[in-house]
Amino acid sequence: MQRRRSSKTPKQPLSIPNKSQTDLSAWRKGGKIDPEKSVQNNQSADDQKCESQEGSLEQALSYFQKAQDSVAPKKKSVEQEHLDAVESTALEQGLPPEGFEILLKVVLSGTFADTVNTRLLKSLIPASVIPENSVVTAVSWLCVGKCSSNIQLLFLKWLITMFDFIDHKEQLNALYGFFFSFLQDEKLCPYVCHVLYLLTRKENVRPFRIRTLLDLQAKMGMQSHLQALLSLYKLFCPEQVTITLPGRMKTYFKNSEGPWKAAITAVRQRNQGSSPLSQAVFLGTSQPQSRKRKWNAQLVIPASSASTKHLDEDREKSCFYLCSPNESFPVEQLQTFPQLLQNIHRLEFPSQMGSVLTNPLLLHYMNCVKDESIYLRLYYWMGQRLQEECPWCVVDNPYEEEFRSFLETVYKAECFLQEGFSACEEFLYKTLPLWDGICCRSEFLRLVSWIPLSSFSDIKPYLFDPLAQLFFTSSIYFKCSVLESLKELLQNWLIRSVIQMDLEISSVNTTLSGLVNTVAELVHFVGWISTVAMRLENNSTFLLYFILDFYGTVCDIYLKYNLPLLIMPPAGVFYPALLSMDSVNLNQLCYIMYRYRANLVAAKENELSKKKILQFKFSNRTYQEYNQYIIAMVGCLWTSSAFQKDTHPQGLCMDDKLLSKSAVKEVKSSFNIVYHPAMMGYSVKFLQQICPGDTALNFKLIKGKKWDWYLEYLYSRGLRGLKAFIESSISRVSQAARSKAGNADV
Repeated sequence: MQRRRSSKTPKQPLSIPNKSQTDLSAWRKGGKIDPEKSVQNNQSADDQKCESQEGSLEQALSYFQKAQDSVAPKKKSVEQEHLDAVESTALEQGLPPEGFEILLKVVLSGTFADTVNTRLLKSLIPASVIPENSVVTAVSWLCVGKCSSNIQLLFLKWLITMFDFIDHKEQLNALYGFFFSFLQDEKLCPYVCHVLYLLTRKENVRPFRIRTLLDLQAKMGMQSHLQALLSLYKLFCPEQVTITLPGRMKTYFKNSEGPWKAAITAVRQRNQGSSPLSQAVFLGTSQPQSRKRKWNAQLVIPASSASTKHLDEDREKSCFYLCSPNESFPVEQLQTFPQLLQNIHRLEFPSQMGSVLTNPLLLHYMNCVKDESIYLRLYYWMGQRLQEECPWCVVDNPYEEEFRSFLETVYKAECFLQEGFSACEEFLYKTLPLWDGICCRSEFLRLVSWIPLSSFSDIKPYLFDPLAQLFFTSSIYFKCSVLESLKELLQNWLIRSVIQMDLEISSVNTTLSGLVNTVAELVHFVGWISTVAMRLENNSTFLLYFILDFYGTVCDIYLKYNLPLLIMPPAGVFYPALLSMDSVNLNQLCYIMYRYRANLVAAKENELSKKKILQFKFSNRTYQEYNQYIIAMVGCLWTSSAFQKDTHPQGLCMDDKLLSKSAVKEVKSSFNIVYHPAMMGYSVKFLQQICPGDTALNFKLIKGKKWDWYLEYLYSRGLRGLKAFIESSISRVSQAARSKAGNADV
């Protein structure tokens, strides 16, 4: 394999006491030297401290580079002072790229005792990136075997944690065989598998390696780390890995970030935006680096050679990649959509999958090329991040804002792909019973809307049962958020159903039957919790708005999504909406009933003309319930006879004697479009316009021609739902509207 020269970082002189500005001090100040600012800053105590740290770090690196004897640090010894200098600099600002090769060589060459080596390894916190050649040199020392097994193990953990910081991976991938040879060590095996998992490409899968993994599995049993590597091999070469592997596990590998996690976060927070090296080049636009390394969703151009010269070299190499069909195309070079189209079959995905979530080009690639290895890597990476960083699952987790931002990033990626991630689905099922409904509420509920379509009975115990418990015991605002999320979930399921029916024509009867049942169960579930919520919240108009918004989707399922299903809202939703004191909700109810009518009429016409969809028919109960609701609505809003003609078991029908006891004048007409509490404001305004001098406001004047004028007035106020309902369900108005439309056409 041809190695890329640009990945190498030339060594810089480390001990130059006579220079006023060294490479390390330039790095500390952001890589640029401004003489005027330097004069001003040298007067401050902070810069004096910074210069002191620079000098101490230079001396420490020079000392470790020249070290010969293995001497454990003692109090106030030279070794202790230099070790403290490295640790303090690393924990405060991170180490420069020039220092990694020196310190890694010292650690893995066995020059010092394990106590020193351990402290040095734990201090290897990058301020920007880690040069690839320093890691390659470290692996060569690892193969020599001069360091202890504990240091080898700690080095592998460090490599896994810092993998995203390594500027290139070409030379490191060339060492795949060296890493593979360490699988025989039972202590190192889990972490070696993790490294191999990050490095594996299709060309790395070989029959002898598959046999080795199978032999290890027979020797050790079914270990999660072996299963992870075999699963990846099987995705790349299914014809070579013929064994049956168990289903996906929630955690393939143990967490390796313990010693460095807090330090990485602290360094990123201090250095964020202070240096050009801390900025990501993402699709040609600089964006701030993530505050947490493992959620770093940007792609970093090699920072150890981030000068203009080297960036120009990278651009020149991109031309070479376009002309060389056998070479892989690194994602660092991917800048435009035409590049993606030209290199879509040669694209080399990043080993850690966090960079995929915010890169539209890579998400486009995932949509176009259904590469299961990408989804498997993403499943593992995302599942582990969600499990380890969930604030309500980890005690004393101070990173709620970072986790909130991460959930938002995942949600945006799901919206882009128009499908949910299986790792998110498992995370929701596992953590929902522990969730308090407050922490990251909007982000968490947004993820619910992208749960993949599956059997309702399968997901009910894990999702809908615990969600209902929270729903009933939380505030009205939480209830509205849940209803909004379930509406989006329904819409996503319906859109997915359209795609499935187009792609699975051969088995459409089975698929459609299961789909209809699942969607119906979801609608019934929302109807149940909505009815209870209306009672708990005293028929809140705010809550009712979100409930009707959900049924605004339900009423159009047949015509809009071509799914043979219509479910009427329960009486506990319909009648509070009909009697609502808010005109917005009443108008929305009218529009919903208008759309129900349009869908039912279309279904009946299809049945009569034998154009029914796959033998599915609506039940007579649906038509009967619709007719009962229509009688109640027309009786209330138009004929003033709802109390006499409403036939629904939970309807408004009352005995005249009981109505007379209410002592309400004109009780029968108290809910028509003139006297209805939601319409009273419109009728008052109308009377003031037609009778400007009359202060008595005689509502009985609204009849005959003035009734028609009043209707036109209501329509002009934006009550389009009311207009659609009246013109479709009131025969006199319907005929007049058709006649008016015909005259307009003539």
